[in-house]
Amino acid sequence: MDTLTLVVVLAAVSLLVVLGGGLALLRARRPRKAALPPLTEPTTAVDVAPTGDVTVLAPSTEATEAVEAPTETPEPVAGRLGRLRARLGGSQRSLGRGLLGLLSRDRLDEEVWEEVEEVLIGADVGVAPTRELVERLRTRVKDLTDRTPEQVRGLLREELLMLVGTDVERGLRTHGPDGRPAVVLVVGVNGTGKTTTVGKLARVLVAEGRTVLLGAADTFRAAAADQLQTWGERVGAPVVRGPEAGDPASVAFDAVKRGAEGGYDVVVVDTAGRLQNKVGLMDELGKVKRVVERQGPVDEVLLVLDATTGQNGLVQARVFAEVVDVSGIVLTKLDGTAKGGIVVAVQRELGVPVKLVGLGEGPDDLAPFEPEAFVDALLEP
Repeated sequence: MDTLTLVVVLAAVSLLVVLGGGLALLRARRPRKAALPPLTEPTTAVDVAPTGDVTVLAPSTEATEAVEAPTETPEPVAGRLGRLRARLGGSQRSLGRGLLGLLSRDRLDEEVWEEVEEVLIGADVGVAPTRELVERLRTRVKDLTDRTPEQVRGLLREELLMLVGTDVERGLRTHGPDGRPAVVLVVGVNGTGKTTTVGKLARVLVAEGRTVLLGAADTFRAAAADQLQTWGERVGAPVVRGPEAGDPASVAFDAVKRGAEGGYDVVVVDTAGRLQNKVGLMDELGKVKRVVERQGPVDEVLLVLDATTGQNGLVQARVFAEVVDVSGIVLTKLDGTAKGGIVVAVQRELGVPVKLVGLGEGPDDLAPFEPEAFVDALLEP
């Protein structure tokens, strides 16, 4: 290689070295691109602990440590009905307004008293309670001096409270015997809002400081178990569920067993929505209760009724009462077209109190029934 060629090669090599170093320097000075966030929020992992054909779904301890998934804090239970009474439907207030208008007339003849009866029966109070109330009103109205609106309102309030009942125990039995969890069985026809009520009931209990385990014994609808799972996750209540179309009694039994083993305060079991004319399904509901009672008594059997069905709901109530010992009524959709008298009618029909009422679609719109707040809402101008 001659001298000229050697010089050219050395120059080219030197140029490549210089260019490479410059590029490296530029790369070193260029800022790094920020890492992209995940496309979806991380979700809490779930541990599945099989027990026969039944599984328990609960938040994973490891996942809880890695990703803190806060549970919701339900609204305080005390005074809920008073806060929600603005949601009582206009059809309910028409009961109070109608009676006040009729009893404030200058002359109370037989035609007026017939109208009073029509208002009460039209409000789903029922024939027998209507006649009793009208007889008492006839007697007491005679003792009023001027029948002012205030006097009439006070009289009506006293009589309606007597009709609804203020001396009935309406509290939920949420303290089990011998340190065992209280067992609450929730029954009702599909479409009444039963599974949603179970989820809202869990919130009521959590708001009162109780620990809750849910049993998804409505095994004929996978959506019901999924729905219950969602409600439970929101307040930290684990759910025991089984395979689709599995044995509901097995799920209920296992839920109560696990509730006792885990030291829970309350076990709430959701059952399949039974059609009152399906004898086999009603028999199965009786079986669920009997199987659960092998471990101890069922403390509450709550029947969920759609308040908008009126007198038709009483037919359902009678059938359920024949199969299981209903201890309390939950009236849902009381904020819609329901008529206030259904509270009186269903209590008279079953001889058990209304314990909870649903006044909206919000998660905390299930309220303990308070006769005073309810009657005051009926008589609001």
